[in-house]
Amino acid sequence: MSFLIVLFSIIFLILLISYFKVNAFLSFLIVSIGAGLLLGINPSQISGTVQKGIGDMLGSLVIVILAGSMLGKLVAETGAAQRIAAGMMEVFGKKYLQVALTITGFVIGIPLFYNVGFVLVFPLIASVVYRYKLPALYVGLPLVAALSVTHGFLPPHPSPVALITQFNADMGSTLLFGTIIAIPTVVVAGPLFSKSLQNINASLLPTFKAEGLPEEKLPDLFNSFISSLLPVLLLAVTTGLNFIISADSPNKNIMLFFSDSSMVMLISLAVSTYTLGLSRGLKMKYLMEIYSEAVKDVLMIILIIGGAGALKETLLESGISNEIAGLLDNLNINPLILGWLIACVIRICVGSATVAGLTAAGIVAPLLATHPEVHPSLMVLSVGAGSLMFSHVNDSGFWLFKEYFNLSIKDTIRSWSLMESLVAVCGLIGVMLIYSFL
Repeated sequence: MSFLIVLFSIIFLILLISYFKVNAFLSFLIVSIGAGLLLGINPSQISGTVQKGIGDMLGSLVIVILAGSMLGKLVAETGAAQRIAAGMMEVFGKKYLQVALTITGFVIGIPLFYNVGFVLVFPLIASVVYRYKLPALYVGLPLVAALSVTHGFLPPHPSPVALITQFNADMGSTLLFGTIIAIPTVVVAGPLFSKSLQNINASLLPTFKAEGLPEEKLPDLFNSFISSLLPVLLLAVTTGLNFIISADSPNKNIMLFFSDSSMVMLISLAVSTYTLGLSRGLKMKYLMEIYSEAVKDVLMIILIIGGAGALKETLLESGISNEIAGLLDNLNINPLILGWLIACVIRICVGSATVAGLTAAGIVAPLLATHPEVHPSLMVLSVGAGSLMFSHVNDSGFWLFKEYFNLSIKDTIRSWSLMESLVAVCGLIGVMLIYSFL
């Protein structure tokens, strides 16, 4: 019965938004409350569950999204994005542009959480799209696919690291196997798959569109790159130092402060305000006007993502993930496939990749004792791949992609959801191939 309620809730949400044209945030609230009642949550607790879901989701994202949008608008308006796009085209040419973006996404994705990485690289996607009149999904999907794969497969991302702990796997071998699987997965789900989507018209979020500036008014290439990618550089450095500095070091807390994504974004915005703005003669009042416009452009996105958090929390509170895991627990199949399958089903129903992965791990981890031929690192990657399966309307990543690329729900499913499904399937294929050789 719970499956039918979840299915009905998702269909009703889609109808509210696409057919009845109800605001997406309000639609999420309506469906979250209705699903909570139907799934048996105490009516007195539903309001608190919805509020907790919104708070938990936005608490970790609102500073990142707002500061990232301000930085993106600054990069666009000052001509830094124009300079970067020109530099990339000069080095790689139009023919190899997807290769350049895929590599960029893979490198950036290793130290960054997916949502943070997406917000940071979107201005770069937009600059290439607007500057050279290329299809947005053709340009953006390879980079986004690389971000998603690194988020699900590779440490130091929280989900793979947590799975490594649950399966008692080795960090080094997980990173090695994960990289071997990730590269062909990104190629299939990114550059190859994007070629089938060129008929989808994605008109990007307008905040990152700026009029072309004359050459003499552009910042230099070094300043443009450093200012735009400063958050990536800071996170990469601080992530590396966190592994080096021991837990009992007096500098550990200071490093944790500077490695927090919100702090990194605020520091980067402050530095870029000077390097791209004040140092080039722009007035503070003008820069603050740019930031105000950036905030207006993403407010609805923030509300929609908060709404997705409300629905996710409602489904978690109902215990649907444990119910799904219990039904699939007794299937007599290879633990690698079983872990992948459980993670897939929970991901589709609940929307959270982390919850799907950790729940699946708790079910299949005991099986490793009776299956010594299964390498723990492959178990991590199998479950991690399954946790990315078919992201849709109950996942904040779905709405982030939809709103930034300005797509319909149908086209977001055709592009983002299918791309995530390709990542999940290719990941499992890669795991089973390595398994067959070990």
